[in-house]
Amino acid sequence: MLRRLSLRSRLVLGVLVLATIGLVAADLATYTSLRSFLISRTDTSLQAAHQEAEAELLGTGPPGSTDESNERDSSPSIGRLQNLTRSLPGLYIETRNSAGKTLFSGQVAELPNTETPPSAPRLPKSISLAAATRTQPDRVSYFTVNSIKGDVRYRVRASLDPGSTTMLILATSLSGVDGTLHRLALIELMVTAAVLLAIAVLGLWVVRVGLRPLEAIGRTAAGIAAGDLTRRVERAEDRTEVGRLGLALNTMLGQIESAFNARAASEEKLRRFVADASHELRTPLAAVRAYAELFKRGADKRPEDLERAMTGISRESARMTLLVEDLLLLARLDEGRPLERERVQLADVVREAVETARTVDPDREIELDTDQAVVLGDGHRLRQMVDNLLSNTRAHTPADAPVSVSVSTLNGNALLSVQDSGPGMTGEEQGRVFERFYRADPSRSRASGGVGLGLSIVSAVAEAHGGEVSVRSEPGKGSRFEISLPLYTDS
Repeated sequence: MLRRLSLRSRLVLGVLVLATIGLVAADLATYTSLRSFLISRTDTSLQAAHQEAEAELLGTGPPGSTDESNERDSSPSIGRLQNLTRSLPGLYIETRNSAGKTLFSGQVAELPNTETPPSAPRLPKSISLAAATRTQPDRVSYFTVNSIKGDVRYRVRASLDPGSTTMLILATSLSGVDGTLHRLALIELMVTAAVLLAIAVLGLWVVRVGLRPLEAIGRTAAGIAAGDLTRRVERAEDRTEVGRLGLALNTMLGQIESAFNARAASEEKLRRFVADASHELRTPLAAVRAYAELFKRGADKRPEDLERAMTGISRESARMTLLVEDLLLLARLDEGRPLERERVQLADVVREAVETARTVDPDREIELDTDQAVVLGDGHRLRQMVDNLLSNTRAHTPADAPVSVSVSTLNGNALLSVQDSGPGMTGEEQGRVFERFYRADPSRSRASGGVGLGLSIVSAVAEAHGGEVSVRSEPGKGSRFEISLPLYTDS
């Protein structure tokens, strides 16, 4: 049943149940305590009136010796007992002998504010008295009975003094006590109902205010489920439990958004990568098919056509092989496959690459400045990284444009720098220069400009060695590529 209720209803219901238990317990304790106090006060009044009543009724002679004596002696005594009615309203007195026979009984006072006198108490025929104690030497008993007509309750005191054979019974009405207790019960009922109503109203307001952040979280979650990953929980703070939940959800949502964005970017990059790779492979495959078709049309019988077809097939196959090898290298680096780890003198690797570049392009001035820098990595891939940087310089700068290459150390890193004096790049080109299959100059042919994987391999190799690559360039002022790799340490 409770599971079907909302959290707000369960919280308010729980508060109401606890408040009801507490208020009812307090009401019962108050009612019981007051009733005990009023009954005790009535018993004290009966005990105080006992001695005077005993002196007036039992001290004037044995009631009941003769009817004339009884009538003559008891009447003045009853008149003097009227003074007891001030503290004992509706006082009833009865005396019994040792055989249980009633010697005297009568209502000596009426209840205040009543037109008809109440009926006498319904006293039991036999009354058992408690044994004497040190503080109370006579035998006495207190109990409560109803009236004969049942409209009034009486508090009764029955006692038998030591050495006496006459039992004295005093009874006083509990109408005042019952009225007080009735009014108390009514007041407690009204106050309890008012307090519970106030608690319910206040509890609903407090719970509604307290659950507003949860409702905001629910709306945020619904918005995110609808596709808006930028939604966040508002007013999230660490002062409250719900606020801390909001902060945690915002952190989680930020990570989810980043993951989705990264996934979308990765998928977009993969689609572009597959499309570009397919486009790059289509050209050499088409050339191979053309040469094969030429061979089928009789080139094998014409030596000059046969040589041209075989040369073309070999050239395009080499291009495809180089492209596939570059793609496989990037795939292995993307998967995080470990490279060889050995001590490599970076200056020696750069020096060999520069000598090869000078041989390939003898008309270009290449300045070299190296310091000793030992790194931990794959020497073959590091050499490929430097070759790609120099090949990029040859492909995108004039033949007579000088190039400066340097190796230095800074803050525990080896810095490899390649500075050219070519046309430079714009800000947009610098942001995309390390993308795969990206060409800063789309008008360049594939034969001279490559397929756009060289700098992508440079970036991937640098990252695989724990380093990073950057470029600084301005249009008309050349470009400067810098690679930072952590130096090798013996520790």
